[in-house]
Amino acid sequence: MTSPFRSVDRPRPPAQRALRDVAAYLGLPWTCADATATGISQDSRLVSAGEVYAALPGANHHGADFAGEAAARGAIAAISDRPCAGLPTFVVADPRRILGPLASWFYGEPSRHLDVFGVTGTNGKTSTSYLLSAGLSGANIENGLLTGITLRGPQGARPAVRTTPEAGELQRTLAALRAEGARAVAMEVSSHALALNRVEGTRFRVGIFTNLSADHLDFHRDLDDYFAAKAELFSPERSDCAVVSIDDDYGKRLAATLDIPHCTFSTQSTAADFYADRIRADEHGTSFVVHGAGRRAPVELKLLGAHQADNALGAIAALAQVGTDLDAAIAGMEGLDCVPGRMQRIDAGQPFLAFVDYMHNPAGQKRQFPYLRSLTTGKVIVVIGATGERDPGKRGPLGVTAGLFADTVIVTDESPFSESAAVLRRDIAAGARAACHAEVIVQPGRAEAIALATALAQPGDVVVVAGRGHDPVQTFGTTTHAFDDRDELRHAIQQHPALQRLR
Repeated sequence: MTSPFRSVDRPRPPAQRALRDVAAYLGLPWTCADATATGISQDSRLVSAGEVYAALPGANHHGADFAGEAAARGAIAAISDRPCAGLPTFVVADPRRILGPLASWFYGEPSRHLDVFGVTGTNGKTSTSYLLSAGLSGANIENGLLTGITLRGPQGARPAVRTTPEAGELQRTLAALRAEGARAVAMEVSSHALALNRVEGTRFRVGIFTNLSADHLDFHRDLDDYFAAKAELFSPERSDCAVVSIDDDYGKRLAATLDIPHCTFSTQSTAADFYADRIRADEHGTSFVVHGAGRRAPVELKLLGAHQADNALGAIAALAQVGTDLDAAIAGMEGLDCVPGRMQRIDAGQPFLAFVDYMHNPAGQKRQFPYLRSLTTGKVIVVIGATGERDPGKRGPLGVTAGLFADTVIVTDESPFSESAAVLRRDIAAGARAACHAEVIVQPGRAEAIALATALAQPGDVVVVAGRGHDPVQTFGTTTHAFDDRDELRHAIQQHPALQRLR
C-alpha cells in the first residue's frame, strides 16, 4: 500500500459517513438528499470529491467566499457559520470550535487509539518531539511525528505546513497514522493551536511543558495570556497526565495548579521527580545522568547544546509515564543524529565550527550563545535577522542579546513578508549596537551575509546562522523563493580561502 505520508499529498485514511449522520452528530436537521461523505477539508484548494468543506472565518477572508471552488472540486456539503453558495450547509455558531470534535468522530476518534504525546512551551518543542519519537522507536513502538518540520509516519514522511496542523487535517493525519500501524504519536502543540481550537477533539496521553518566555506577543495580549493558552493543554478534558519542567516560574506555577496526575523534571533542582546532573556539552554531543523512577542512568546524545539535556529529560519523563522500557528508549534517543535546523553542524572540512540554529527569541539565544562561546577561544560570528509580521517587541532584545554574546553580528534579512526589510534590519542592528560589545555589520542579502561570515572566520572561530533553522524559503511581500540556510552555509564554506588553498 502506498503511504499517505510519502509525498506532499494529504493523508487519506478510509472514512465514510452519511450526511444525515453528520447532521445528527451536530444536532441539526437534514432535509437535503442524503449522500456519503469521504472526508473533511478546510482548504478549498485541497478538497477531494465527496468531502465536506469546512468554511471557517479567518483573519482576512472567510472560507465561505471559496465555497464555489470547493464545490467545483467535488465537495458535497459545507460546515460554516453562514450558508455557503452552491453547497448544502451545516450552519453552526462556532465552526472552528466544533471542527476538531466533528473530524475526530468522522475519522473514528483516532487519538483514543494512540498514545499521543503533546509538547508545548516556547522553546524545545521540536527537539523534544524528535527525541520522543526516537525513544519510542528505540523501544520498538511504531510511532508518528508531527512537528513544524515534518509529518512522519511508519511508512514515510511529508513536509509540514505549520507547527500544529489545522483541526480537520490533524484528525485526518492521526487516523492515517493509526491505519499505518502507529501506536503512539509525538507532536508539537503551539499556543496558536490551543487558542484557535486546532487540537479540540484530540485526547493526549501525556502533555509536556518545556518552558515559557516572551514570544508570539503579536498574537497573545501579554505573557499571562500566552501562558493561559499553553496551560489549556493540561486540562482534564484534554490530557491524561502531565510532565512539567520546573526550571522557570511558569513551570512551577503550572505544576502547582494541575488537576491531573503529573510529574516534574529539572536540570537545575534535585527536588524534581526527574532531574539531570553532570551535564556536559561539547562539539560532539551532550551527556548527562538522569535520575528518576527509582533509577540512575547515563545518557550520551549526539545532539548539540546543553539545552538538549532539558529536552531529553522531558522526553524520558514522559515515556516513563506510559511504562516504556527506558533503557531501550534512551538508546533510541542516543541514536538521533540531529534535529533539522536545531544547532545543526555544517562541516565541509573548514578550520572553524559552523552551525545553523533556529534561535529566534532572546530566551533561546541565552541558552545557545554560552554553548557556542564554550567551543572557542576565538570569535563567535553570528548572522541574524528578524521575521516580519511577528512580535515587534522582541526585535531590539534579539539584537541586544546577539551583541552581548557574539564578537561579530551580521544583520541581514530573514522573511520580511509585508513589512519593510530595512526597518527590520534597523531594529535588530540598533539593539546589537546598544550592547556596545560586538562589531555590527548590516548586509541585506542573506546569501552575501552568510558568505561574509565565513570569509571573516579564522581557524578556531565559531559561525552560527541564526533565526530560520530548517525553513526552506524566504518571503518578500507576495514573492517566495527557495533559500535554505544549511545549503547556503555549506556553499559559502566551500568558497573559504582556507579550503580553496587545499584544492
